[in-house]
Amino acid sequence: MSDAKKVPVYFAGFRARKPKESKIKKIEALFAAAGFAGIARKDALTAVKLHFGERGNDTFINPVFVRAVVDLLKASGAKPFLTDSNTLYNGTRHNAVDHLRTAMEHGFSYATVGAPIIIADGLSGGSFSPVFIGKKHFQEVKIAGAVNDAHSMMVLSHFKGHEMAGFGGAIKNLAMGCSPSQGKCEQHSSGFSVAQERCVACGMCMANCPQQAVSWEKRGSRRAASIDKDKCVGCGECLTVCEPKAISIDWGTELKPLIERIAEYAYGAIVEKRDRVGFLSFLMNITPDCDCVAWSDSPLVPDIGILASWDPVALDAACRDLVNQQAGLVNSHLKCHHAPGEDKFKGAWKHTSGEWLLSYAESIGLGSACYDLISI
Repeated sequence: MSDAKKVPVYFAGFRARKPKESKIKKIEALFAAAGFAGIARKDALTAVKLHFGERGNDTFINPVFVRAVVDLLKASGAKPFLTDSNTLYNGTRHNAVDHLRTAMEHGFSYATVGAPIIIADGLSGGSFSPVFIGKKHFQEVKIAGAVNDAHSMMVLSHFKGHEMAGFGGAIKNLAMGCSPSQGKCEQHSSGFSVAQERCVACGMCMANCPQQAVSWEKRGSRRAASIDKDKCVGCGECLTVCEPKAISIDWGTELKPLIERIAEYAYGAIVEKRDRVGFLSFLMNITPDCDCVAWSDSPLVPDIGILASWDPVALDAACRDLVNQQAGLVNSHLKCHHAPGEDKFKGAWKHTSGEWLLSYAESIGLGSACYDLISI
């Protein structure tokens, strides 16, 4: 593919020796270079889509950086609001009341960010709109009401690893983050099972299952967890909290369809406002897990920088490549692939398939994985 067909992705590294090289100044420079003022027409209700972090997590995007984006949107005439949708799993963001409380505990108040917070799918996930996409897995997807109704959107993503999706970036932020609980159910797999000989009967899977799909099963003189596949919605919370790793997914048959469904939902989140959605991704605190977990592990690689683009596929491709170009950190979840150029996400989660997410997203018209990295 020729350079003329490459999608521009703008990059600012983190080295700084003077005030004009601060991270805030770099956000301003990226916003200008990408031309994001174009989405912020006068009085446009502009969703600033981000992740407020689960309580116990501390690697979500700093509210100081979010304030910089809000100020830029307001200066361009927009009316920005911060937003995310409620979680499928039980946690501190399962409904709008808990979600708002968690956001404020993490520093996302009007005083700090200069914009109100609107939980996109309402009090308990019932606010959404059907959006036609006509794709392989879905003819129609469910998009959270405030996201669907917004005139434009800025998507702020903390780029990191993810056990099932390969990595969490702009595409996953759109897909899971812009859908209500019903939409999240449609995306997830239900192919979870328990290796009962490894189960220690700690009860964590049972306590964290939002569908009460886990129960005890007698195994001779001991008991072990068992998952009712008719009740399971495939949210993966049990997989996350199981310390002995007794719970697993059928990676060979379930992973690719899950990834394809994520890409299709991401498409649905922006299909009705493609020229009014901009993306900023932060390559810092690049942990092996999503910010949905109630902890923050050591990063896989050093902090890298901030990237901006109009294309979520190009942006995720550039982020993934920059991460893989780094030397992996020894004190991390990496089990292999520490050398520069090796796949860090497969080094952390051997079954993941981030390359399929990019390939399939490109095939359905979400964007292009061919990019031109422009340093500013």
